[in-house]
Amino acid sequence: MSFDVDLFVIGGGSGGVRAARTSAQTGARVALAEDSRMGGTCVIRGCVPKKLMVFASEFTETFAMAREYGWTADTGAFDWLAFRTKLHAELARLEGVYHKILSSNNVTIHEQRATVSGANEVTLADGTKITAGHILLATGGRPSRPDIPNAELAMVSDDIFDMDALPKSILIVGGGFIACEFACIMNGLGVEVTQFYRGTQILRGFDDEARGLVADMMREQGVNLMTDTNVAEMAPADGGMSVTNTHGKTQNFERVLFATGRAPNSKGIGLEEVGIKLAKNGAVEVDEFSQTAVPSIYAIGDLTDRINLTPVAIREGMAFTETVFKNNPTAPDHDLVAYAVFTQPELGTVGLSEEDAAAQEPIEVYATSFKPMKSGFAGRSSKVLMKLIVSKATRKVLGCHVVSDGAGELIQMVGIAVKAGLTKEEFDRTCAVHPTMSEELVTMHNPTRTA
Repeated sequence: MSFDVDLFVIGGGSGGVRAARTSAQTGARVALAEDSRMGGTCVIRGCVPKKLMVFASEFTETFAMAREYGWTADTGAFDWLAFRTKLHAELARLEGVYHKILSSNNVTIHEQRATVSGANEVTLADGTKITAGHILLATGGRPSRPDIPNAELAMVSDDIFDMDALPKSILIVGGGFIACEFACIMNGLGVEVTQFYRGTQILRGFDDEARGLVADMMREQGVNLMTDTNVAEMAPADGGMSVTNTHGKTQNFERVLFATGRAPNSKGIGLEEVGIKLAKNGAVEVDEFSQTAVPSIYAIGDLTDRINLTPVAIREGMAFTETVFKNNPTAPDHDLVAYAVFTQPELGTVGLSEEDAAAQEPIEVYATSFKPMKSGFAGRSSKVLMKLIVSKATRKVLGCHVVSDGAGELIQMVGIAVKAGLTKEEFDRTCAVHPTMSEELVTMHNPTRTA
């Protein structure tokens, strides 16, 4: 049977664009549909603008530290609109880069919504039907709001980059990395920040000791972090929102941000109608090669709710190309993926937490927490954590957890060592770089505890 294209990709985020480009480079005829902005969540509404806001927010502490180091210059005030203008210009530039990547590789772009109308057919919003040898779903995810009255009046993460002005106060609801990152960002930009999290500790799933230190430092820096607390009621009020928490206390906030989770973008695009299976949360179910229950249709990225990270989606897209167009069946590698949470300080992690490792096998824990030289000299109270989890049986480093400035950069390098299966003794044989915070990772010779 002859098809209009060999591959039709639905979704122009990082995973979809990478799959489209690499597939087109094999000689395949490729088309892609995106009904919003090219670049998807990461480039337009997530990682990139968020990290630029992180950079902006860090200058408050940088200026404070500078004064302790002898600098006397007046730092002035933060101009949100000036920053936002430059931010939007950068996002537009990156969107153009994504368009160029596709067009230069002869990928046909449809700037409209596409739905699946058959195992080998998609229908565009204008009614055009296109047949395809394979369809790749890469529609990502979206922020979700809790099911409470007036929730629609609050912001979600997509909205925060378009604010007309910084609020004087904000309530951030949630305890995951998005909530914690924006709590630190807003606090750094001078906003009065309150954060509610219904659980007992933020950053569920991360190493307990590491997330505990992040929580302590957030509070130290001025975030009013309230655990075991949630929104019971909220309603419009003069100048913002009136919020009553689950302990009965009512407060007014100029803005409210819900960072209470994300949902796969699987609704209304014809998936179940053609036989694709969805999990309870709407995630597309796939096998190890990202293939759905319909053999001609594959899915990658946040839509599948495996590991919801941009680099993982990109690798899944490349594995798809290897499998389908290079006749080299390739399962994306989801083992020992490093993470970074861009709180202040940052949290970098790879491998098992102390709790998960101890449940699996006997371990040794090597950990140290201390005040870094830069902060200590300036009289600041910040602390860092360097932590290794080691198997007693194999001596392999099963996990590494770092809480410090630049932890995201550091964990990328440590991730190579952990992925390679290096042992604690191989860490020990590595000479330290002095004076650095990270030298502690190769100088902790005696275990802090065993489990």
